Amino acid sequence: MKKLIIVLFLIILSSAITVQATALPKECIDNLQKQAIQSGLSQAIIDEIIPNLKALPKVIKSDKSQAEFTQTFYSYLSKRVTSARIKEGNQLLKKHDQFLKTLVHQYGVPGRYLIAFWGLETNFGHYLGNLSTLNSLATLACDPRRSEFFTNELLLALKLIERESLLPDKMKGSWAGAMGHTQFMPSTYYQYAVDGDGDGQINLWLSEKDALASSANYLQQLGWNTGERWGREVKLPADFHYELTGFKNWKSLKEWKTLGVRTISGSLLPDVDIKAAVLLPSGHTGPVFLVYPNFDIIMNWNRSKTYALSVGLLSDRIIGMAPLKNTADKQKPLSVKTVFTLQNNLNQAGFNAGQPDGIIGSNTQEALQAFQTSVGLIADGYPDHTTIKKLLQAN
Repeated sequence: MKKLIIVLFLIILSSAITVQATALPKECIDNLQKQAIQSGLSQAIIDEIIPNLKALPKVIKSDKSQAEFTQTFYSYLSKRVTSARIKEGNQLLKKHDQFLKTLVHQYGVPGRYLIAFWGLETNFGHYLGNLSTLNSLATLACDPRRSEFFTNELLLALKLIERESLLPDKMKGSWAGAMGHTQFMPSTYYQYAVDGDGDGQINLWLSEKDALASSANYLQQLGWNTGERWGREVKLPADFHYELTGFKNWKSLKEWKTLGVRTISGSLLPDVDIKAAVLLPSGHTGPVFLVYPNFDIIMNWNRSKTYALSVGLLSDRIIGMAPLKNTADKQKPLSVKTVFTLQNNLNQAGFNAGQPDGIIGSNTQEALQAFQTSVGLIADGYPDHTTIKKLLQAN
């Protein structure tokens, strides 16, 4: 069976090579074969698949490219939590109702979250990616910047061929090697994917049940808290101290209630000890969220706060909850170059934003908050026009 799989791969590979694929360096191929031997891969894989892997210049271009402009929160959200996606997500929730109930019982993760991840990752399987997973991984493994990481991912992808009898030519996905309905990297696939449909094989491309069950298992293993939601939109009091926002300030709902935080409808928060943090993805003029520990679990899937908020909000809309009340998004997107400059200026002014990377993450937001406090601005950690102007003047 393994021999047949390899032969089929070589036949299709030889007919599918285009001008976009080039030869990998012989030194890299030799190194991959040596590491494959050390990892225990079969000799057939080592001798017949690895030497025929190709470089995809498009992959290196994608890896090196960086968006010219960042997206505002609502711009990001509006492209991902759409009426069409909400409708299809609700339909899929009903279609898989019984199966999702078994997953809740087994893993403790409600089906609406699994459907939301599915929607965000591949638009419910409508686009799984079209690049050869093996060639993409091999290309990145032979690139010196992150060779160790992608070499390990490639070796695990090859092990998946053996373990799951996968057809290499059917293994297609993103430029970075993410695969299937829920875009698992090979390491995640290898460690967390499970056989959801009971056919004895784990195939995240062909089996929706495998993909959903694997997502549930992955989230459980990351530490999902059964019975808790991801978070909610809230209102802040007029005298709120914005220095309390961000992941450095987790407090119980009871404490936030004492500080005047209310639900978006204006009612009181419950007196429970669940921890929560206040996030302001668009600054103090935009929507405000209380996020709970499960939000942090979502961020272990993808470290972007806007991605995690999109998952939570899509999961809410799929089950008929109301849309955001505050959709203010007055800020214009910042260029990556501008964010680099802001980070450099913050560091030079003594506010530690970390290594400049053009991305506004937690370190940058905390540095911005400290700077805003020092100059008497609202310390929401958001780089609005006034904050940018004062920061540039400070240097």
